[in-house]
Amino acid sequence: MSQSPDALQSFVDQIRQAAAQRTPLQIRGGGSKDFVGCLQPAALLDTRSLTGVVDYAPSELVVTVAAGTPLSELESLLLAQGQCLPFEPPHFGWSGSASQATVGGMVASGLAGPARASVGSVRDYVLGLKLINGQGERLTFGGQVMKNVAGYDVSRLMAGAMGTLGLITEVSLKVLPLAPSEATLVFPLPQSDALEHLHRWGGEPLPLNASCWVHDASAGQAGRDLLFVRLRGAAAAVEAACGRMLKEVPGERMDKSEAAADWALCRDQKLPFFTGGGQADHVLWRLSVAQTAPVLDLPWPQLVEWHGGLRWLWAPLQAGARLQAAAKAAGGNATVFVAAGADTTGAKCQNHSQSAGQGALLKRLKAAFDPAGIFNPGRLYSDF
Repeated sequence: MSQSPDALQSFVDQIRQAAAQRTPLQIRGGGSKDFVGCLQPAALLDTRSLTGVVDYAPSELVVTVAAGTPLSELESLLLAQGQCLPFEPPHFGWSGSASQATVGGMVASGLAGPARASVGSVRDYVLGLKLINGQGERLTFGGQVMKNVAGYDVSRLMAGAMGTLGLITEVSLKVLPLAPSEATLVFPLPQSDALEHLHRWGGEPLPLNASCWVHDASAGQAGRDLLFVRLRGAAAAVEAACGRMLKEVPGERMDKSEAAADWALCRDQKLPFFTGGGQADHVLWRLSVAQTAPVLDLPWPQLVEWHGGLRWLWAPLQAGARLQAAAKAAGGNATVFVAAGADTTGAKCQNHSQSAGQGALLKRLKAAFDPAGIFNPGRLYSDF
């Protein structure tokens, strides 16, 4: 199906009126990412009327879908054909209700799950999209095939922009077949040893797909440090890797159904670390660092994903300078990622950091796509 011209025109009219009056608009689908960034008071632009699969060619591994389509519906459609979104976009929905995440929010947030380090990010699977810019113009970028692009691939620019550059109305995505085989191994290892093994395994021809290191406080009085590693690929490759890794490092293979449930909890931040790890004055910090970075010298417990490239921890908002310095020394950055149970007072408005060069480039992009500055002002940066 295709989108109703009347539905799209209503968005165009709303955007043009807002631009003329310089009235801020909050682009919002299911609201599952409301905690990300800094929400400012603004008139709501609800995308949930933009629903439906526009085109799906399973043999071509391409699906085109309207931005307000529930993510769960798209994943169910793909699963019926033995396919998936390999980057495992999170659904969140901590209230216990059904997931409200939409495809447009998935792209706009750019958030990916446990497999991100092995399969790529959301933007790596965006083939093209349609959007309405801040002047009410309907624009189309990219297409439905992967190809070399002469110039800037604007469609992928929208991944992670949090709606600050335009209203995504439709997106074409590359999908992949489900892996033929999967196994999860768990090893009792301290973080330093876990990182060492992950770095070594990452340089070998093993079907590594995801990893998670965490201190399991429920295991006895002192708890245990555990490394979970998920393998995906051809059955022979997965079985060979399991035998080799368990021979090298003492561990065990998890039950498949139990492991699948745990990885889903990890994806949606419903593990005990996320739901009960923060004190009253703590917020959840996200540290993106080099995979080869050593254990960070910080006093707060951590959960490590992406083969060492993503470190989560609960810490006071006032620890920002220390965390930024630690992340920068490890080749990355630190941002507040407000999750379920976090103290959101002030935390939502801890905008992302940027260099002078990045700031100048972002301002030029904003001026080109949204000259009146009406889309999600301040969501990512205080002046963007």
